[in-house]
Amino acid sequence: MQNKELLVPNVIGLKGNITNIVFSILMLGILMPVFSQSEESPLSKTTLQLLHAADMEGGIEALENAPRFSSVLNALKAEVKDTVVIGAGDSYIPGPFFAAANNQSLREVLGREGSGRADILMLNAMGFMAGALGNHEFDAGTGTLASLIAADRDYVGTAFPFLSANLDFSSDSNLASLVVDPGQEASTIPNSITKSVVITMSSGVKVGVVGMTTPRLGSLSVSGNVGIAPAAPNDMVTLAAIVQESVDALMAVGINKIIFTGHLQQISLDEEIAGYIKDVDIIISGGSNTLLADETDRLHPGDIADRPYPILTQSATHEPIAIVGTDGNYRYVGRLVVDFDAAGVIIPESIDVAVSGAFVTDAQGVVDTGNAAPSARVVEITEAVRNVVTIKDGNIFGQTRVYLNGNRGAVRTEETNIGNLIAEANLAAGKRVDPSVSVSLKNGGGIRASIGVSVYGELLPPPANELVGKAMGQISQIDIENTLRFNNGLTLLTLSAAELLDVIEHAVSASDAG
Repeated sequence: MQNKELLVPNVIGLKGNITNIVFSILMLGILMPVFSQSEESPLSKTTLQLLHAADMEGGIEALENAPRFSSVLNALKAEVKDTVVIGAGDSYIPGPFFAAANNQSLREVLGREGSGRADILMLNAMGFMAGALGNHEFDAGTGTLASLIAADRDYVGTAFPFLSANLDFSSDSNLASLVVDPGQEASTIPNSITKSVVITMSSGVKVGVVGMTTPRLGSLSVSGNVGIAPAAPNDMVTLAAIVQESVDALMAVGINKIIFTGHLQQISLDEEIAGYIKDVDIIISGGSNTLLADETDRLHPGDIADRPYPILTQSATHEPIAIVGTDGNYRYVGRLVVDFDAAGVIIPESIDVAVSGAFVTDAQGVVDTGNAAPSARVVEITEAVRNVVTIKDGNIFGQTRVYLNGNRGAVRTEETNIGNLIAEANLAAGKRVDPSVSVSLKNGGGIRASIGVSVYGELLPPPANELVGKAMGQISQIDIENTLRFNNGLTLLTLSAAELLDVIEHAVSASDAG
């Protein structure tokens, strides 16, 4: 059972005896100017709820996960007055879910069909207020990214701005016109790209959000003519200085509660950059799919928390920073409820593990959070996509008696049966072109999902689908497209044994203990 308390106090009283309180109020009335209703008293504490996700990367799993994610999100939103909903990149990924939106049958649902538009409209319906640009946003090229952000007749585009402080879009003809000045109110600049935004809560509390994209974008995706900084992708000092410019600009106009949503792909880099920046309170980690969770969090069967939720560290000026993150694919809603002091600094002691953490988005998770209704638009969109992809589930390519393990935590760090199977298939394809081919290397990052299901913790082969005559264990076109939705084309190379060793050593060079 998800052991999380849903009721969170949102009013924090001043401590001390009645006499001191009355005296303080009288003195404030004499010494301080009158505050408008939209301004915060300098002596007040503020409670903020951050609901976050990264690496949503809609695959076939999103047909079930996204509506449940929306339900959990809606339940948690209702519990705290001052709530922000932020994404940390990879809002979609090319694959069957992404491509299904280009089917003409979805025109009425989406306003205008187009690859990726189902993903974007789901984020709109869920109430995302801003999101970092990750690497997968660029996979289909900057023209497609632009078509997803901008409105197109009855397609409304993004209801929120995308953020990146370290990318320069001025030379990219597709994206340059979408860039707007930083530091604006997020709700006023949909269909745009900028470095930072301000989100004003109903109470008048203002929160600044700064975005960042991995400096490795040029080697990971199709970045067009977008300028990427810093030139040295591991130079966290320079990257921190770029982010700091946007943070300083927000601080200069009185915004002292600041969230940094980034897509660095390794949580160790989020921890490193935290030590080089100041005045940032929360970092949302994107790209690494690192599952942070505490002892009260119920997880998906087979999942193990990588680190506690949140990771507490310090800034360059020794102020506390909370680093948060969850696994992707709409499998968890991340929730941080934290108090800020009068200077806008988070109070780590205010974080209650029974309230904050990772909220699993399975059927039980929906019940545990109050069985809130999901967004009707999310349900409508996923059902429309389901109708398109279902037919592919009847096109059978093989059979398995076991679960084919493509789970990200496994396939990127160890040998798995599906990794072996795909590498052998690639080797066979290579031999058809050149019989002398002897070695196949498969990028683990190109394997995006398992083929099979988890039922009450038991890993099983693919389920039957009576609608299309698919028997249990049969592997369909959609199974293959889903697991290989970020597949890599094959290249034939001639390497010496020493060069091959260098390539294999490089493949594991970024691995850490465990």
